[in-house]
Amino acid sequence: MTLLHTPCDHGENEEHHTTTTTSSSSSKQDSFDIFEDEGLPTQVVYSLKNEPYAKYVWNIRLLERVKDTVHPDWLLHIIHGFCGQSKLLIYGRPVYVTLIARRSSRFAGTRFLKRGANCEGDVANEVETEQIINDASLMSFTAGSYSSYVQVRGSVPLYWSQDISTMMPKPPIRLDQADPYAQVAALHFDQMLQRFGSPIIILNLVKKREKRKHEKILSEELYPAIINLNQFLPPEHCIEYIAWDMARYTKSKLCNVLDRLSMIAENVVKRTGFFVNRYDYHCHTLRPDDRWGDLGGLVTAHGRIQTGVLRTNCVDCLDRTNTAQFMVGKCALAYQLYALGMIDKPKLQFDTDCVRLFEELYEDHGDTLSLQYGGSQLVHRVKTYRKIAPWTQHSKDIMQTLSRYYSNAFSDADRQDSINLFLQVYQPSENKPHLWELPTDFYLHQSNTMALLQERRSYTYWWADSLLSYLPVPYDEVPCEKNRKMVTVKRVNRYDESIDMYAEFFKPYELTSFDDTFCIAMTNSAREFMPKSVGLDHSPFTVRKPEETGKSVLGNKSSKEEAVLQRKTAASAPPPPSEEQISSSSEDDSEEDREDDATSSHRYTPIKLAESRDNVHAQEEQQQQPAREPYGLNLSALPRDEDLCIYYRFSHLGQNQHKVERNEQSMDTREYLENVINLTPVSLFSGDSIYGVSAPSVTTDTQNIFREHIQAGMGTIKTNCKEDIFIYREYVKNRYM
Repeated sequence: MTLLHTPCDHGENEEHHTTTTTSSSSSKQDSFDIFEDEGLPTQVVYSLKNEPYAKYVWNIRLLERVKDTVHPDWLLHIIHGFCGQSKLLIYGRPVYVTLIARRSSRFAGTRFLKRGANCEGDVANEVETEQIINDASLMSFTAGSYSSYVQVRGSVPLYWSQDISTMMPKPPIRLDQADPYAQVAALHFDQMLQRFGSPIIILNLVKKREKRKHEKILSEELYPAIINLNQFLPPEHCIEYIAWDMARYTKSKLCNVLDRLSMIAENVVKRTGFFVNRYDYHCHTLRPDDRWGDLGGLVTAHGRIQTGVLRTNCVDCLDRTNTAQFMVGKCALAYQLYALGMIDKPKLQFDTDCVRLFEELYEDHGDTLSLQYGGSQLVHRVKTYRKIAPWTQHSKDIMQTLSRYYSNAFSDADRQDSINLFLQVYQPSENKPHLWELPTDFYLHQSNTMALLQERRSYTYWWADSLLSYLPVPYDEVPCEKNRKMVTVKRVNRYDESIDMYAEFFKPYELTSFDDTFCIAMTNSAREFMPKSVGLDHSPFTVRKPEETGKSVLGNKSSKEEAVLQRKTAASAPPPPSEEQISSSSEDDSEEDREDDATSSHRYTPIKLAESRDNVHAQEEQQQQPAREPYGLNLSALPRDEDLCIYYRFSHLGQNQHKVERNEQSMDTREYLENVINLTPVSLFSGDSIYGVSAPSVTTDTQNIFREHIQAGMGTIKTNCKEDIFIYREYVKNRYM
């Protein structure tokens, strides 16, 4: 059996070898197996299990203390960051757009207290963002279609910090240590080459021109470090550096920030490519696109693999970075939808339902990461750089800035202590001072600076051994000897939930309530963004005006407020008027009479079978209007009189039921059928109404079964007889064999 290392972080992969064995086999499973214990034939699966990437697991040090004594199924690896999912409906075809952000647990902390990098190459506020596109029309992990794209944000990999003792909104930036050979940057980019492969593309968004040097200090130090590292790498694997002053372009009236970012995103996605588990569709041959032929990455027999990654940073890696990542993700989304055969060309425009849904997802992503690192939500959003934000957004930005300043000044120190304690960076001891008594946590995160005899890395060959021989493929995903040690072979049952991920997460054999699932609360492009007017194209890729969308783009009303308003409007709408009300109302009625009619319309009025044709027309016009507005339907033919009578009898079934039961003896058959529909009883109760129920007779055997069930719940379990064991064995054979 050949061991293969897959790019997934944790969990078991699919089976690689299958055999059939019985209880007489020499090899036994470590866990309990009912098939082998009962002497039944079973399918044994050999699967591969690899360790998770410890950098993004926040409880990895806590699990190290118990992983040798606790069963692996009880170990839960926790990530910190963001997870969001929305549904994109393309003419009824569901496509799930999932966004997952994994925050690094190394050199983690709050905004002003954790800046730059530590001596091991780990940077502050490092987040790996992955967007996954899933064709949900086929819910299968093996036969389904999936696509993924990954990008990274993180602080500038230098020894720098900011002095927060002055209580300034923007403390001055200072370089803490001289690093002429860019050793800390070499450690950081060595990790990225092992994790993502080549090319590594840096998008630096810090300011270039300032009256007083502030952000410019970082650019002047980072660019020479990249030049120094690139002179030792082969030209095809060099680190690409893109510096663009995004803040200066935003203030200019002649430049469009998002157009410039769109050009950068197009070049980046073409260089790195993306992951897709399907080879090129036939529609790509029928409708070829020039940009598809220039796409980078690695093409395999089963699809494509992303090689390399984009690393975006500004000073805080919050507002500007999130907008830049959204533009790159939007470009990658177009290529992913084109790869899955959803659109005819890899390009998406603004003001479409698809992009608005994706923009809302990225804004939630940015708000969550900004709260975790900076203490407030985003200040500048995509609408700010598009210059379409409403005038009320300015006051919100001021409040977010004040909230961020308050959090950085008063609460970040306690949050930093909590993070250090949870990540086991600080471990309490009787001989050590308390965490809150330490003047600084510098030596907790810079552990190598305390070592007297530290192994010095080469300044020229600053990458890991054998790294260049596998590029552009990531070194962590190649079947080398180092990676094989991280993979273990596990022998499990063919139908074990630990390897059948579909049955584990979707649980098709478990009775669940659809109202409690996540799909109800998921953002839906058809419900939230699709226009409600008639005559518009319902495609999610059609450009629309802001007032045409179902959800307000400028933030005047939220979706929840609109839903509540619609419910109130529907609840307060009066029912269709009766025949007497229509005949009594005329154009010369007074206002008092009309008010009395409106009041009486809420009372119940019986509807007769024989209705006039004018009444049918009036009710049909009232039914067309509510159906035309939300659904865009025009009823071409009028329903028949018999169908309308059946509908009104059904709608008034609950209101007339008590009258029928009380006066059933005095009514003839015709009057009875006019008021209620005869329903065949489905229960065993002979008399079943709202006033009385006749209990059915229960046999002695049924009572004994119920008593045994109660006794089993109290701890008294009856021994199974041979017939029960035989029935259970037959069930197992029919279910799993």
